[in-house]
Amino acid sequence: MMNALERRSTFALSSIFALRMLGLFMIIPVFSVAGQSYLYATPALIGLAVGIYGLSQAILQIPFSLWADRFSRKPLIVIGLLLFAVGGAVAALSESIYGVILGRAIAGAGAVSAVVMALLADVTREEQRTKAMAMMGMSIGLSFVVAFSMGPWLTGLVGISGLFWITTVMGLCAMLMLLMVPKTTRHHQNFAQGYLRQLRQVLKIADLNRLHISVFALHLLLTAMFVYAPSQLISYAGLPLAKHGLVYLPLLFISLFVAFPGIILAEKYKKMRSIFLTAIAGIIIGLLLLIFGFESKYILFAGLGLFFIAFNVMEALLPSWLSRAAPIQSKATAMGVNASAQFLGAFFGGTLGGQLLMLHNTALGWSVLAVIAILWLLISAGLAQPRYLTSVVLRLPALEKNDDWAFQLLAIRGIEEVVVMPEQQVAYIKVDKQQLDAAARHHLTSLLGKEVVI
Repeated sequence: MMNALERRSTFALSSIFALRMLGLFMIIPVFSVAGQSYLYATPALIGLAVGIYGLSQAILQIPFSLWADRFSRKPLIVIGLLLFAVGGAVAALSESIYGVILGRAIAGAGAVSAVVMALLADVTREEQRTKAMAMMGMSIGLSFVVAFSMGPWLTGLVGISGLFWITTVMGLCAMLMLLMVPKTTRHHQNFAQGYLRQLRQVLKIADLNRLHISVFALHLLLTAMFVYAPSQLISYAGLPLAKHGLVYLPLLFISLFVAFPGIILAEKYKKMRSIFLTAIAGIIIGLLLLIFGFESKYILFAGLGLFFIAFNVMEALLPSWLSRAAPIQSKATAMGVNASAQFLGAFFGGTLGGQLLMLHNTALGWSVLAVIAILWLLISAGLAQPRYLTSVVLRLPALEKNDDWAFQLLAIRGIEEVVVMPEQQVAYIKVDKQQLDAAARHHLTSLLGKEVVI
């Protein structure tokens, strides 16, 4: 069960994610129409204004994550949120499409998604990591659906420039949420290396690359589906565009309710690989239902519902697995590569969804997405079960220098990382029980002055 510190931190960091994504997603369903009011607007420039946010995110996730493995994570998050807020203000004040493109590019430059996830990994125990990541995944999914429902309504009230001002306010509110997250000092077996060497180390790990491909495929399929499915909800379910939120929102809540047991099984019984592959299979089955039954609104809803269930399982498992598989000294870097893959997947998914609409063959379009999911499953079959560390919560000793105490802990074989939260007077030590032999346990007992059950 999560302790109070973990619950508070998870809520705050999930809210930061949700506020950013809400501001981003609200623009998407309205800008293709509202963007035509800007000076010099053309369809190509309107599309660039929508897509450039994801492109700058994909490019800058890795630099931000490399810095986050060397410097404090919270100041980097503040810088990213400031860029997001400034970008919204630039777009809101613009009268030409070029100003909006510049504002969206600046907002996307605050590429701190990986840094936020790395900070969440710091302040949660290994045993509670998947729950925390699941809550973050839920916040993203909920913000997606709420944004698609509220975007058109808010645009009618405040106009497109007002919508950009709302994104600025959300960025500033997200900065306030960061006050709820404790200050942390990370200690680990740090191997001095340059930025490029650190990045190459991450890119050489086969299982990490499979996880990067997984997040790319997941968000490609999700974005393509949201481009491709609305026309079918109109044609086969008789639902006008303004009411599509009435489908997505219930499906999202149902999928969260069904997905949670799978997430608990993955964590409690160490079945992460099995649940992971089952979730990909669920996406494939959902797409097969859509291939053969899209003309029935009930089968259409069932296929979309199965897709949402599998998506929410994957959205929780992927960052949790990544935080386990990544080298501890390069955790944020691995998450940065993963976040870049996520945004590139969304970019290509939007492009692919538009191309599928031009096919005028609904079954063929869903078949293309199913083939992508099958290839994803084949690639993911090579994943090994992730390593499971054990977290122990300790009270900080009454020492002048907690850093010295942390480094003494790290000298013990089997202790991988020590995260100190001085304001709360606690520390998390992350231990590989397979490496913790009798001599290491004795050393740990001597250092702590008491025996610790691990």
